Amino acid sequence: MGDTHTMRVGRRTVEIHRPDKVLFPADEDGGGKEYTKGDLVAYHRAVAPFMLPHLRGRPLMLERHPDGLDGPMFMQKNTPEHYPEWIERVEVPKEGGTVVHPVCDDAATLVYLADQACLTLHRWLSRTGDIDRPDRLVLDLDPSVDDFEQVREAARDVRDLLDALKLPSVPMTTGSRGVHVVVPLNGHDDFDAVRDFAREIAEELVRAHPGRLTVEPRKKDRGDRLYLDIQRNAYAQTAVAPYTVRARPGAPVATPLTWEQLDDPAVDARRWTLADAVDQARTDPWAGALRRGRALGPARRRLTALRG
Repeated sequence: MGDTHTMRVGRRTVEIHRPDKVLFPADEDGGGKEYTKGDLVAYHRAVAPFMLPHLRGRPLMLERHPDGLDGPMFMQKNTPEHYPEWIERVEVPKEGGTVVHPVCDDAATLVYLADQACLTLHRWLSRTGDIDRPDRLVLDLDPSVDDFEQVREAARDVRDLLDALKLPSVPMTTGSRGVHVVVPLNGHDDFDAVRDFAREIAEELVRAHPGRLTVEPRKKDRGDRLYLDIQRNAYAQTAVAPYTVRARPGAPVATPLTWEQLDDPAVDARRWTLADAVDQARTDPWAGALRRGRALGPARRRLTALRG
């Protein structure tokens, strides 16, 4: 491939610059696999039908690595002026002004972002039509050590409590060390109310399992306990998008999976990579579980009743 390759994606033409540029080098010992920008573009194009439903209408923060994992990284919120006019944008309030975030509504945008060496897409939990009211709640299970058995056990605890509250939930590997547990909401509550409820869930889990779980934000105070991070549920905070690639050796992918798959000893937070995450996506692991968002009122009352 030459320095520039033109690709037709839907109704758009997207230029891919330096597709042979290595973004994910092979391991120093010669193991592992090398991935180029062209590989990332091909992955974004293939995963688009499965990834776009989780991106459409949501402001994005872009994690860019122009020179790959070995080069500098920067987080990009504002949409540069040179981005094509057909890429959707949304202007949202921030303290002292506004931010114009990109929004990924189509496959061409997803491919363009790959060309910009956006390795990881971080999405808002609300949509542009009602930016103050999230339709997702995310509990981030962050282990103190890289021990996925600890994560697996904590995820089951979270699922069991949510089941008792009659809230549907689905798991996703983060591509790093942990798991996100995602709950669909009806979008009637604002960020403060959703974060407060997430905190109540986390505190109830810590009360039940004080030796294994914590809500302590300071790492030095966690010990070996797994941290239940609820901070994704605040205004202007983001969570890694389903099927996005993480900036780690081997190009692991944040991958939706079933609760049954989470029980598989062969599964860990980096189980799927740029090479095989599309195969997992085609199995539709969440199978419509997020289509009907739930109200928090009945769940709050059930939680109160559980506490006695």
